[in-house]
Parts: sequence; C-alpha cells; structure tokens
Amino acid sequence: MERVSARKTAAPRERRARGAQESLASIVLVFESIVAFLAGLAVFGLQALPAGIGQWWGIVAGSVIAVLMMLTAGLVRHRWAIAFGWALQLTIVVGAIFVPALVLVALIFGAMWAYATIKGASLDRRNARLAAEAEQRNGD
Repeated sequence: MERVSARKTAAPRERRARGAQESLASIVLVFESIVAFLAGLAVFGLQALPAGIGQWWGIVAGSVIAVLMMLTAGLVRHRWAIAFGWALQLTIVVGAIFVPALVLVALIFGAMWAYATIKGASLDRRNARLAAEAEQRNGD
C-alpha cells in the first residue's frame, strides 16, 4: 500500500508582471555585462594601464563592472537601479581613457540603454492608459 503524503501542494505563485522598461533594460545590461568583462580582458591584454598599476586590475575592473551590471539587471524594477544603470554606462565611457575603442561600445550600449529606459517607460505608460480605458469601458 502506498502512503499518501499529508503535505498539500501549493498552487504555483503568480509571476509579477514586468513592464517594457524593465524587460528591455535588463536585456541590455545582461548583454553589456559580457562586453564589460571582455573589455577588462582587453585592458589586461593590451597592457593599457599606466606603469605602477598591475595589469591584472583590468580583469578585476571588468569583472566587477560585469557583476554589477548583472545584479542591476535583476533590480531594474526600482527607479534607483535605472539611475545606477546610467552610472554604469558612464563607467564604460571612462574606460575609454585606457582603450579608446570603448567609446564605440559606450555609444552603442548607451544608445540601447537610453532606448530601453526612455521608450520602455513610454510603452509602459501607454499600456497602463489603454488598460485603464478598457477597464472603464467594461465597468460601464
């Protein structure tokens, strides 16, 4: 005879709705984190840091920025995380002091970050307005 467990299975928890801004911004940061790590490897490989600073700091800096981007990608539902994402974009620009090619990376990902945050917020406002109008019509 098979014993039946007395433990009840809970219904799966409903996922929190994510807006366009949150989805787009997290995608940009995750992909950019890979590029930030590779940029750290480039700083190390090109020995681009000034004399007296260990070249391995390039790998450390790239890794730290990549991890910060990944963590921020998970927190973009908060307004402060969007602002922190902008600060991370600026750190890539600062990295161009050591490897000038990072200006191109900063321009591309900065533009994608701007689109994700600005247009994403616009889409979220529009969707909220349309949902409110639909609910108002259905409530009549």
